[in-house]
Amino acid sequence: MTLLAVDALQTFYGKSHVLRDVSFTVPAGEITVLLGRNGAGKTTTLRSIMGLTPPRGGAVRFKGRDITGHAPHEIFHLGVGYVPEGRQIFPHLEVGENLRLAERRVDGDSSWTRERIFSYFPVLRERWRQRGRSLSGGEQQMLAIARALAGNPELLMLDEPSQGLAPRLVRELESLMIRLKAGGVTI
Repeated sequence: MTLLAVDALQTFYGKSHVLRDVSFTVPAGEITVLLGRNGAGKTTTLRSIMGLTPPRGGAVRFKGRDITGHAPHEIFHLGVGYVPEGRQIFPHLEVGENLRLAERRVDGDSSWTRERIFSYFPVLRERWRQRGRSLSGGEQQMLAIARALAGNPELLMLDEPSQGLAPRLVRELESLMIRLKAGGVTI
């Protein structure tokens, strides 16, 4: 089953036409990777899907529903999680406050409760009362991913998730993605 379908996406920054006819599908339960050189439009593609940079043409469908140009909060509430490039956590808020801001409750056993998040990121339990800015780069990335998971997404989109991480943390991130997929998250 196709969870996300992008068809002939057209996105502009001002007069600059940066995405031209971008099309792909994301099968449910799989890990899909968008590869390309710097400036190829990977970030803009994710931002267009998430409604942060609305496309001027084409279509984005999530679970068969047209979400093209919807507001980011609407797309989030439909079940799409997004970890932007550069983490973009709230540095002045505590770890717990960062997570509480993103919590979205859904029915069923797949809900990303705090305990389930801590099972993937035990260091966040230890850092619960620490401000985001005091975390290491790897811990900030964990917090950014955990915050997206707190929204109980069916689809988790990550932009440059290994950027700035030590090689050991990149391997841990790879292992985490495999665990998340096994836990029912499409990436």
